[in-house]
Amino acid sequence: MRLLIDTHVFLWAMGGDRRLSKRAEATMLSADVVFVSAASIWEISIKAALGKLDADVPELVARMEDAGFRELPVTAAHAATVRELPDIHRDPFDRMLVAQAITEPLRLLSEDDNVAKYTDLVIKL
Repeated sequence: MRLLIDTHVFLWAMGGDRRLSKRAEATMLSADVVFVSAASIWEISIKAALGKLDADVPELVARMEDAGFRELPVTAAHAATVRELPDIHRDPFDRMLVAQAITEPLRLLSEDDNVAKYTDLVIKL
């Protein structure tokens, strides 16, 4: 299975947060490859700059590969797919993750109920 993880799952995994469930850990360990979207790094960067999130973004990026995650760039095809999504959720970062999952295709691991409404590619925690 090729897996894309939502931003919060990435932060929990990198920080050893207890909110990362055993099920989420098992899903990531069983995946052939686990992707982190460039959109997630962008989201973390914006929230950290605004003071809404305490994160050392350069450190997260530097440690990402060693932690077993592969970067998924945002492509024109991903951006075009966003337009086709129903108006379920207005968060642009979540919409991009859904578009990436659909376009690639990838399974998307998320705790967000709204994200899970888009496609059966979402693995809801």
